[in-house]
Amino acid sequence: MRIALLTDAWKPQVNGVVTALTALVRELEVAGHEVQVIHPGLFVTVPCPTYAEIRLAAAPLPGVARRLQRFQPDAVHIATEGSVGLAGWLYCRLRGWRFTTSFHTRFPEYINARWPMVPVGLGYQVLNLFHRRSVRTMVSTRPLADYLQDRGFSRLALWGRGVDTRLFRPVEPMPLDLPGPVFMYFGRVAPEKNVEAFLQLDLPGSKLVVGDGPARAELERRYPDACFVGMHLGEELIRHICVADCMVFPSRTDTLGLVLMEAMACGVPVAAYPVTGPLQVVEHGVTGVLDNDLQAAALAALELDGEAGIAYARANSWAASAAQFATQLAPARRPNLRFAPPALENAR
Repeated sequence: MRIALLTDAWKPQVNGVVTALTALVRELEVAGHEVQVIHPGLFVTVPCPTYAEIRLAAAPLPGVARRLQRFQPDAVHIATEGSVGLAGWLYCRLRGWRFTTSFHTRFPEYINARWPMVPVGLGYQVLNLFHRRSVRTMVSTRPLADYLQDRGFSRLALWGRGVDTRLFRPVEPMPLDLPGPVFMYFGRVAPEKNVEAFLQLDLPGSKLVVGDGPARAELERRYPDACFVGMHLGEELIRHICVADCMVFPSRTDTLGLVLMEAMACGVPVAAYPVTGPLQVVEHGVTGVLDNDLQAAALAALELDGEAGIAYARANSWAASAAQFATQLAPARRPNLRFAPPALENAR
């Protein structure tokens, strides 16, 4: 199958969406599909407001149209709601092509965290206008599907995520010489990630922050006792993860929390709030602890065996995730192609 994937989140960005889409493309190609990724790097870009390291495509519609017309995809999937995604949405609507979308990020909450005067409800109304024109909207978890249905979304289908166990695995820890136990956060250091809730906890040992983002400088200044090591990739990232005795995930808005699966794959138990993303991937009391008291969760997670998380990760591969994604695609123009019914239509 020839699949066009339109996304505003792509390399060199480093986040969970990019990780998921990169793995998806790799596994789709291994399975014999031809994938064309249309992303901001193909166009003139401008900095994203409040996130200068993220570049957004400026006026990409003509370039998106040319690429789709040349490629003539069997299926079109629009992964994000930014300028590239909107250009693909407009082109498909003008041509009468069908397409699917996916919901990765709770942008209304993220925007509200930065600009409280913007109502969360208004944000979901706008996003619903975007997604309601798709054949189906893929979501990572059933709790997220319920959350979106409560906000008027329909035709939702499940597309679960995976973890790369060839990369994320127990290895020799980075020699950071931190007093134990070591509690770690890794990921973007941004307001919507609620990293300060982790830094405010009264915990023994050390706090380690692996990652970068717009909130890092201020948090590093305000919490000098925490160890900030910046962003790392590949084996260096894995060695930093393996320093930890517990991964603390303070976000309340993530739709999945891929970093939780990656920490578990390295044998590190996790602590998180009992919210949408963690509820789907963490087995409470086995691979991690979910509690509205994040300090209690972090301390309790120290008692867990990391082997349970390793076993969970091995059972959730990216190959299975990509196969599930492919069954949810819709034929852009040819109804004879496989067209699976929405997995979560009217599900509660």
